[in-house]
Amino acid sequence: MLLGICGAQGSGKSTLTDMLADHFRGRGLRVATLSLDDLYLRRAERQHMAATVHPLFTTRGVPGTHDLRLGHAVLDALGQEGKVRLPRFDKSVDDRFPESAWDEVEGPVDLILFEGWCVGATAQPDRELTCPMNALESGEDQAAIWRRHVNAALAGEYQKLFRLIDFLVLLQAPSFEIVARWRTEQEESLRQTLIEDDRPVTGLMTADQIARFVQHYERITRHILSEMPGRADLVIALDEHRHITSQKMAGR
Repeated sequence: MLLGICGAQGSGKSTLTDMLADHFRGRGLRVATLSLDDLYLRRAERQHMAATVHPLFTTRGVPGTHDLRLGHAVLDALGQEGKVRLPRFDKSVDDRFPESAWDEVEGPVDLILFEGWCVGATAQPDRELTCPMNALESGEDQAAIWRRHVNAALAGEYQKLFRLIDFLVLLQAPSFEIVARWRTEQEESLRQTLIEDDRPVTGLMTADQIARFVQHYERITRHILSEMPGRADLVIALDEHRHITSQKMAGR
C-alpha cells in the first residue's frame, strides 16, 4: 500500500510519517518511508535547468526539480524481493547524499509512506497562470515561462507518480500565510540537528531569504488548500500551532 501525505512546508509531514512508521512496524509490518524532497535533482542538474529553461529552477522544490524516474524505480523495487536503497537529500548542502549514505530496507514492503509538500497535487487551468501570484512571479517570471513549465510538469509526469497512491492524507494548514513561519521553524530545527551532529552549519536561510523562498510554492500551495480537501481520503485540519482542529474522511 502506498500512503501519500501532503502538507505545506513545516506542517508536520515528517513527524507524522515517523509516527506512522513506528506504529506499523510495531504491528509487524515492513514499512518504507520516502519523501518527495529526497527525489530532488542534483544541484548541477537544477543549475542546467536554470541555464536552459529559467533561472528560478536553481531553487529546489517545485514540480520539474525532481527525478521522477528515480521515484518510479524506488517504488517498483520496494514491491520486489531484495534490498532497496532509499535516496536521501542533504538540504544543508542543497544536493543529494551519495548512494553509500542512503537508507536501506528489505523488500518487499507492506506499506510505503510517501510524503511531500505537493504530493497528490493537480495542475491549474492554463488561464489561471496569466496573472502573477506574488512579487517573485511578477519580478522574476514576467513572461510566465517558469510557472507554465512547473504547471506542465505537474500535469504530466507527476500525475503518473501520484496515481500510484492508494490513500491520500492532507495536513491542511489554516492559510498560506502561516507557511513562512513554519518554514522558519524548520530551518531552526535543521540548524540544531547540524550542531548536534557536529556538522558545519551552512546553507541555512535568513528570514528574508525564507520569505522569498516560500513564494516559489505559494501558487501550488494555495491551489492545494482550495482544491484537495474535496478529494483527499483524509483531511486533517490544523491551526497555526499545528494542533488538530478537525478530521474528515472522504464520504463522511
